[in-house]
Order: sequence, then structure tokens, then C-alpha cells
Amino acid sequence: MEPKFCRESRCVKISRVFPNDLNDHNTLFGGKLMAYIDDIASISAARHARANVVTASTDSVDFLCPIRQSDSVCLTSYVTWTGRTSMEVFVKVVAEDLKTGERRIAATAFLTFVALDDQGTPVPVPPVRPESEEERVLYETAPRRAELRKQHRNESKALAAHLRTEKFWDEV
Repeated sequence: MEPKFCRESRCVKISRVFPNDLNDHNTLFGGKLMAYIDDIASISAARHARANVVTASTDSVDFLCPIRQSDSVCLTSYVTWTGRTSMEVFVKVVAEDLKTGERRIAATAFLTFVALDDQGTPVPVPPVRPESEEERVLYETAPRRAELRKQHRNESKALAAHLRTEKFWDEV
């Protein structure tokens, strides 16, 4: 398959922060931001694969600074690395104070998506070709993140083997 540039999967979403988006600390509710992140990352993955995609994992969401009601929130996402049927998507969240124009990195996230055909079978995806310095750094550090994801997934499966599925009222 012919490689695709990261920019071909780039998506941008900008939103205001409204009072109903706030938590008890008067900052953007983390769950709201996580929904924005998954939404935009899924579009980047689908653009790259030109196929149906499913979220395989939210590898990390790092909240770096609070997002206030006086801010807008700008999410930028793109595919940074691929396996055979999987894609790592990076999401950068920038908060901008709408009065002062100050911009700051508020959060970063990595998610993994798998491309599927219409029957739900994983399908190959094209490799990625980074261009900018940011894209190159993310691309070069991706194999380490992929190894950590694999290790974490194995640990999660091992833990799941010890978890019970009984109804809570039947547990002893």
C-alpha cells in the first residue's frame, strides 16, 4: 500500500466552553473532553483507512492544565503510526483564552483504532509518512508506545481472567 501523509488524516475541532460543560471546579468536565477526543480521533482513523474503524483502546489521556469557561478548546488529531490493521491516532488539545489570546497545551491523547471491512473483519491500512518535526517525533517514538500497549493489553487480559461477572447481589 502507498504511504499516506499524516496531514491527510488531520482533523480540527474548535468549541466554546459553556456553563453546562463545567465540573464542580468550574473547568471543562473531563468526560466531555474525552468524548471530543474519541470523536475526532475516529474521523482521523477513518480518513486514513477509508474504511470503518473501531476504537481498540484509549491508550492515554493526559490532562495538563485546566480548561476554563473563558476558553475555547481546539482539538487536532491525525494518524501517527500504523500496524497491519491498526492505527495510532494522536490528539492535541489547545485551550485559548478568548480575551487574552493566550494558548496552551491543555491535554494530549493517544488512541488505537482498527480498520474493518463491512463484515467486521480487520483490513490492512496504509503506512504513515510524517513531514513536520512534531509528526516525526511522534512517528519515531510510536514503536515504544506500541510495545507498551501490547504489554498493557496482555496484563488487562490476565486481570480479566480473575474478574467475576455475577450480579452484584449474588457476590459473596
